[in-house]
Amino acid sequence: MTYFQYRNSTLYAEHVAVQEIVEMYGTPCFIYSKASLIQNFRAYTDALTDMPHLICFGTKANPNIAILNILANEGAGFDIVSIGELERVIAAGGDPKKIVFSGVGKQKHELIRALEVGIHCFNVESTAELEQLNCIACELGTVAPISLRINPDIDPKTHPYISTGLKANKFGISAKEAVSAYLRAASLPGLKPIGIDCHIGSQLIDIHPLLEALDKLLELIDELNEHNIVLEHIDLGGGLGVTYEDENPPHPSVYMHAIRDRIENRELTLILEPGRSITANAGIFVSQTILTKTTQEKHFAVVDGAMNDLIRPSLYDAWHRIIPISIKSSPKENEKTFDIVGPVCETGDFLGKERKMCLTAGDLIAVQSAGAYGFAMASNYNTRPKPPEILVDQGKVHLIRRREVLNSLWQLEQVITT
Repeated sequence: MTYFQYRNSTLYAEHVAVQEIVEMYGTPCFIYSKASLIQNFRAYTDALTDMPHLICFGTKANPNIAILNILANEGAGFDIVSIGELERVIAAGGDPKKIVFSGVGKQKHELIRALEVGIHCFNVESTAELEQLNCIACELGTVAPISLRINPDIDPKTHPYISTGLKANKFGISAKEAVSAYLRAASLPGLKPIGIDCHIGSQLIDIHPLLEALDKLLELIDELNEHNIVLEHIDLGGGLGVTYEDENPPHPSVYMHAIRDRIENRELTLILEPGRSITANAGIFVSQTILTKTTQEKHFAVVDGAMNDLIRPSLYDAWHRIIPISIKSSPKENEKTFDIVGPVCETGDFLGKERKMCLTAGDLIAVQSAGAYGFAMASNYNTRPKPPEILVDQGKVHLIRRREVLNSLWQLEQVITT
């Protein structure tokens, strides 16, 4: 079920007209649906009710503490990649014992803090990190629970920037080195191997690469058992895709069923790290048309949202569906094929190209599927304040992040006086 629907030709977020939200908070802005977030999270948990599991939301997809709090209240754990995300999760009410810490470049102060709060597990990505974490844990007089992130060299057939499971990628330890790395970890007094981890990429539409990676991990688990290294959990990362245009990703329950067939007879807790599939289609990005412009080659709709607000189209050449907030009754012949662009001084500043729409100055548009890697990747390029984030809960509207004001953008800067 989608919670962004038209009623009488006007787009609603749950029970509130988007036009009303814009009148309160202006444009551009991000709008999220609480019901959609919960629905998407429960798609995983409902499929695993009788199986030991921990669903760790991929915090980087949408780190707003209101979003994290909603998921924490649903029982979510969290996958983090920095001390900033760790502190965000704690501030949002997340349980440190449900946190897994991923990332190839964890720094000493980050490892110390994670040990202090007692996270569930470190997903270790190199033998150098093993040695560093062991030294820190011994200095603190504690033992660090770890899993090794295995790079299975599987092509997820997704955009190269979000492919993470090939041997050419920077992530993880190769499957060939895995056993020796586990033996080394088991020999170190500051480490306790409790799991095995894998994440091959993002926006996967076909589950077969995910299942191929799972099979490789299960082979390694069997080999480790022969060395008396018995693991408690298997972490398959995230990566399940969503519909942006015409993709047809499997429902999480289909993926969960396939996993169960392979591991339900093993004494393993299943950990997953979904991000995009929980928040992407729970959010929209709303922008207003400033003007339309026609050249010899193109029709342009210049809007007040830009690549600094939503960079995915520019960075990944990502396609997002763009719809009007109000459906006009004007004839089809009034439609034009627009490139929808922002005010930033870059040719790469666009939200969508060649979109057939009827747009004039003042019209509002919604960029769909903007709840993941939208605000999270926003910047202040061209000294543009970041937009507000708004959460709709049935008929209630909550401002969960205020629009930045201009003078806040240079408060950390200092003029040199001589």
